[in-house]
Amino acid sequence: MPPCPGQEREGPSPSPNRVPREGAVPSPRRTRREGLSPSHLVTHREGQKPRNLRVQHNARLATHSAPNPWGDARRTRIGLLGGSFNPAHAGHAHVARRALAALALDQVWLMVSPGNPLKPARGMAPLADRLASAKAIATPPRSIATDIERPLGTRFTADTLAALRRRFRHARFVLLLGADNLAQLPQWRRWRALARDTPIAILPRPGHSRAALHGQAATVLARHRRKPRALLAGPAPRHAGWCLIPAREVALSATAIRNARRDGAARRVAA
Repeated sequence: MPPCPGQEREGPSPSPNRVPREGAVPSPRRTRREGLSPSHLVTHREGQKPRNLRVQHNARLATHSAPNPWGDARRTRIGLLGGSFNPAHAGHAHVARRALAALALDQVWLMVSPGNPLKPARGMAPLADRLASAKAIATPPRSIATDIERPLGTRFTADTLAALRRRFRHARFVLLLGADNLAQLPQWRRWRALARDTPIAILPRPGHSRAALHGQAATVLARHRRKPRALLAGPAPRHAGWCLIPAREVALSATAIRNARRDGAARRVAA
C-alpha cells in the first residue's frame, strides 16, 4: 500500500512482487511483519463513512450518557418517564426505581419535555434548568435525563414514541405514567393507537389512583391489563398491555415545590 503524501511508512517496504489492491485492508499478521502502525489500517475507502460506526459508537456511549437521537442497536428494555420536571423531585426518582425493579428494565429515561401541550407555558422554567434538575436526581446508568424530544422535534407522546421506535429498532419501550396521567390519557393525541403499540406501566399518585383505575382509559383497555412481570414477557403482542405497579404514594409535586419556593422568596423579601 503506497504511503500517503508526506507520510513515510514505518518499517520495511512490502515485497515488490505483491501489489495491494486499492482499498485493501492489511491483515494483522502483515501489520506486525511490516511494522505498520495502527494509523495505517484503513477500514473504508476514502470519502466513505465506515458502516455501523455510528451504531457502535452510540452503543458504547448511550449507557451512561443521554441517548443519541439518531438511535442505536442495543437490545434493551427502556422505561420512558416523560414530563415537564418543573422541577424534578424525589417522587420522580422513586418512580424510576420502582419501574426498574418491577419491570426488570435495563434503563429509565427521564424525558424532559420542551413544551407539554397540556400545560400552560406561564410559570414554566427554561428547558435547560428543568433538564439540570432531572440530571440532579438521575442515577446513571440505570436512569438518565434527556431532552431527546427537542432534537426529534416532537411534542406529543405518540409522535415521540413513533420516532423512537424508528431509531431504536431493537429496544422495547415502556411508557411510565402516574395515575393522574392515566385519567387524562383520553385527552392525548391518538391515545388508543399509543396504547395499542406501547406497553404502559401506571404508578400510584395520591388522590388519583382509584379514580384513574375506574376511568375511561382503564375501562377501554381492561382486557389488556397484565401483571408487571408479564408486561414484557415473550414477543410483543398485537396489542400492548398495561399494568399497575404497586408502590407507595409519594406526596410530592412540582407545583407544591414551586409554590413553596415562591412563598419562601416572598417571606425573605418581606423580611
